[in-house]
Amino acid sequence: MIARITPRKLRGTVAAIPSKSEAHRALICAALADAPTRISMGEGSEDISATIRCLTAFGAKISKTDYGLYVEPIQDAPASCDVDCGESGSTLRFLLPVAGALGIDARFHMHGRLPERPIFPLDRELMRGGCALSRPEQDILRIRGKLRPGKYELPGNISSQYISGLLFALPTLVGFSTLTVTGNRESVNYIEMTLYSLMEFGIRINQTEVCYEISENNRYVSPGEMRVGGDWSNAAFWLCADALPGCEVHVTGLDMDSAQGDQRVVHEVRALERGRDTLDAADIPDLVPVLAATACARGQMLRIINATRLRIKESDRLASIRRSLCALGGEVLETDSGLFIVPGHALKGGEVDSCGDHRIAMTAAIVSCACAGEVILHGAEAVNKSYPGFWRDFAALGGRVELTEG
Repeated sequence: MIARITPRKLRGTVAAIPSKSEAHRALICAALADAPTRISMGEGSEDISATIRCLTAFGAKISKTDYGLYVEPIQDAPASCDVDCGESGSTLRFLLPVAGALGIDARFHMHGRLPERPIFPLDRELMRGGCALSRPEQDILRIRGKLRPGKYELPGNISSQYISGLLFALPTLVGFSTLTVTGNRESVNYIEMTLYSLMEFGIRINQTEVCYEISENNRYVSPGEMRVGGDWSNAAFWLCADALPGCEVHVTGLDMDSAQGDQRVVHEVRALERGRDTLDAADIPDLVPVLAATACARGQMLRIINATRLRIKESDRLASIRRSLCALGGEVLETDSGLFIVPGHALKGGEVDSCGDHRIAMTAAIVSCACAGEVILHGAEAVNKSYPGFWRDFAALGGRVELTEG
C-alpha cells in the first residue's frame, strides 16, 4: 500500500490504543490461570492476533466481547500443534518456553523478517532444560520435549523477551527454578512489566541483584478481570508530533504510573526541547525512530547511542531510519551502535520505504508535518502490526493522506 501524504500540521486529541506489551502478557497469564479472565481492552493488532492464535492452538479458548476479550485457560494441552506467530517476535520468544513447559511438540510458523531474527541463547537454555529445537524449514521453528525445573542463565543485554519467556514458563513447572541474568541489563522496564503481570496472577518471584527464584508452590490464579492500559510506545508518535512547530496534539488514556518503559518519551521530548544532544537508547529502543525524526525535523543535533539491538527488529532500524530521513532531505550518519543526526537540514519531502517496519511507517507520517513537499510512503500497511487504526487517527488530527494499493 502506498500513502501519499500532503504536509499538514496535526492538531487535536487522540485516545491511546491498548498497550501491545501489556496485552501480550495479560493473554499469556490468563491462558495459564486456574479460571477464566475478562480482559478489558479496545482494538488489537496483528501481533496480538498472533498471540491469540498460538494460545488457542495450545488449548485456551479466547473470544471477543463488547469489553475486550474473554479467556478460558488451557485445560488439556495438545500433544502437538502448528502455530502461526506471524511476524511477532514477542509471540515467538514468550511462547516458545511456554510450549516447552507444557510439553507440546509445537511448530512455530514465522513470517517476514522473523525467521532471520536471532533466538540464541534462549534456544540453548531450552535445550539444556530438556527440550529439542530444530528448523525443519527456514520459516519453521520446532520445539519438542518437556522443560524441567532447574537452573537457567541468560545475558541481560540481548533481549528482555527471552527473560520474560522463561519467567512465564518456569512457574508452571513442579520444582524450584532459578534464572540468573548476567552482565548489564537492558530494557529492564519490560521485565518489570512481566513481573507485575505475573504478580497480578498470583505468581511470586523472589528477585535478587542477579537472579530470579521461582518456588515450586507457584500457580497462576486469575484475578477475574483486568484492564490493559494505554500504549505509550504508539502514543509516542503523537507526543513527538506535539513537539514539532505548528502542531498541537493531546493524548488521552495514558497512565503516568504505568510500568511501560516507553512512558519515558515525555522526559525525552522535553530534553530535546531543552536542547539535549545525546540519547541513550539501551532501555527505550522502540522510541529511537520517532525521537530521531523529531530531532531531524526540529533541525537539532542528536547523538543516539546503545541502539545496536535495533538492527534485529522488523528491519535493520538504524539503516531504515537513516535512509528514510536522508530521503526526505535530512542528514543522518550511521554508527555501529547508533545514529548521529546532523543539524540544520530542512526537510523537503520525498519517497520513503517502510521496509515492512511499522515504526518506520509511522515515523514517516509524523515527520511529514515538518516537510515542505509531499511524502510518498511505500509499505504503508506495515502499521497494522501494532496500530491498525493509525491512518484513521492521523486523518482525524488533520493529516492529509491518500492510501492506494501498490
